This record gives sequence, structure tokens and C-alpha cells, in this order.
Amino acid sequence: MVKRLCDLILTLTALILLAIPLALLALVIRIKLGSPVLFVQQRPGRDGKLFKLFKFRSMTDAKDTDGKLLPDSERLTSFGKKLRATSLDELPSLWCVIKGDMSLVGPRPLLEEYLPLYSKEQARRHDVRPGITGWAQVNGRNAISWQEKFELDTWYVDNQSLWLDINILFLTIKKVFQKADINADGEVTMAKFTGNNDE
Repeated sequence: MVKRLCDLILTLTALILLAIPLALLALVIRIKLGSPVLFVQQRPGRDGKLFKLFKFRSMTDAKDTDGKLLPDSERLTSFGKKLRATSLDELPSLWCVIKGDMSLVGPRPLLEEYLPLYSKEQARRHDVRPGITGWAQVNGRNAISWQEKFELDTWYVDNQSLWLDINILFLTIKKVFQKADINADGEVTMAKFTGNNDE
């Protein structure tokens, strides 16, 4: 209950303070990347229950001659890279915290298609609400392997506390200013998880 109360107080305060900047950013995204401004996708949350994740779009809808979307690397513009580097694309996810689908701190909500690929131990990352930031994000983010990421996620599940969350939030701010660990080597962000046979 304390964690949830802190989530609500901090998130509501942030949304009030950022209301005008968010509106201006949405306008710039509309001009530079087109419509819709928001990227909406179903992601698994606590206990694997699906919810709608909201982010600012960071890629165009550019398609090839067959009408298929181009690879992410070709649709991610320099403006989109800046959005991701500063984590500004994550700000609409604050609404998910208000709704109770997410927390400010917790394992990041990954793709629905990964659900059947987790080991029993890895699936424990869904024992808590997913977070906008988390222990894995401040300990390597996209620059570490999936195995390391999941180990950090389950460590957080077993060791979560208010003080740990505060520490993670401060470390997140530091990482954002440093623009650290945004991409995996050779990838736009992080290569897809294809199961534990690759680990």
C-alpha cells in the first residue's frame, strides 16, 4: 500500500508539472513523425495479465514497395533516437501507473510473445507490477544479455523495498542524463528474446 501511495503521489505531481511540456512534445511528435502521436501495445503485467502500454511514438510508418513496414533501424529517425535517449518517449506510461497497471519501479513490461518463452524462474518477474524503470534498467538496460536482465528482475522481486525503489529512481535520473546503455551492440535497442536455448 505504501508503494502504491508513493506511486500515485509522485506520478500525479509529475503529470501536473509536465502537462504543458507534454502537450508541446506531443505537437512536435505529430509534426515530425505523424499520427497517431501515441504508440499503444498490449504488454503483460502482474501475474501476466495484459494491459495497454502507452508511449510516445519514436518511429515513422515508412513501408517498402510491398506495403510492409521497414525495419526499425530504418524507421527510427534522429528525432526518435533523441526521444529514446532521453526516455521522453516513456512519459505517457505514467498514465499506466495512475491506472494501477504499472508502478514507477519494477521489471520492465516486455512483449506478450515472450510469455511462453520464459523459464519458471524468469516468469517470476511477473509477481510484481511492471515498472517504468527497474533494477535491470539501472544495471545495464539494453547493454546486458537477456539472462542478466531476467536475473536482475527476479532479484528485485525478492529484495524490493521503498529504499531500493528510491535508489533506483535516483540512478535512473543519472542514467538518463548520461544517456547510458540505450542500445545493445549492433541493435537499435535490444535484440528480441527468442528463448533460453540461445542463452
